[in-house]
Amino acid sequence: MATRAKRDPAMRRDAHHVVLVTGASGAGRTTAIRALEDFGYEAIDNLPLGLIPRLIAGGPLDHPLALGIDVRTRDFSADTLAEAVDALVADPRLDVELLFLDCRAGVLARRYSETRRRHPMAGDDSTIQGIEREIELLAPIRARADVLIDTSDLSVHELKSEIQHWLGMEEGEALSVSVQSFSYKRGVPRGLDLVLDVRFLQNPHWQPDLRPLTGLDDRVAAHVAEDPRYEEFLARVTDLLRFLLPAYAAEGKAHLAVGFGCTGGRHRSVALTETVAKALAAEGWRVSIRHRELGAPAETAGNDKIGGSSA
Repeated sequence: MATRAKRDPAMRRDAHHVVLVTGASGAGRTTAIRALEDFGYEAIDNLPLGLIPRLIAGGPLDHPLALGIDVRTRDFSADTLAEAVDALVADPRLDVELLFLDCRAGVLARRYSETRRRHPMAGDDSTIQGIEREIELLAPIRARADVLIDTSDLSVHELKSEIQHWLGMEEGEALSVSVQSFSYKRGVPRGLDLVLDVRFLQNPHWQPDLRPLTGLDDRVAAHVAEDPRYEEFLARVTDLLRFLLPAYAAEGKAHLAVGFGCTGGRHRSVALTETVAKALAAEGWRVSIRHRELGAPAETAGNDKIGGSSA
């Protein structure tokens, strides 16, 4: 578990958060990097230490940054990593933290045995000898870590949960939900987790004044909502998602894609997508919208306005 209390999200709000992720090989560094990426961090793994200053100076950073570093990183040593950390900490624009993934030597040896991979510092010696060399090499870095997580008894999901807890994120902040509309004529989009067919609802296409419009127009949405089956369908779908989303978030799922399909992908599916996405965002979920047949996606987060994407 982490040796530091939950991070205060308000800490240094004017600074850009940079997490340097390191630790023993096999302790879960790659899992941690992927978790941070799921949580909205721009993740770069095994960037040579000498290139970090260029990365930071290369322009404005649009997202918090997670940098993965281990003994295979070019020009790696405890001293060079310490110098890189010191240089970043000295930059007033940055909020820098060193995250160290630790693990007992015996557990590391078992993991390498199970995966049949060679330890990067073993050379011609045994795996346990390579592990012991690395532990000794990393001792100074471990001592100065801002956050230490021992992964010896953690599963992949539990490690992700530890990182989420440290970042001070609630479950709804970790899971992003994509709600999409599409036309069955063009086929079901790839990657959808849940697909809902709304072709049973009355079709605005058969109304001459509504046909040129889309489900983004209030008149089209109102026409769809007049179907006597609409209210019950909407209630059942939103109740299902309210049940599923916390369960998926607790399991560590990073993204859920929900699709609404109709014949042309411009009226009924668009109206339902907008309505359901707005309801989920109002409850605090991170939601993005994509209307495949209308063009580019529109995005929102939390309680931000969703409707009105006209592309």
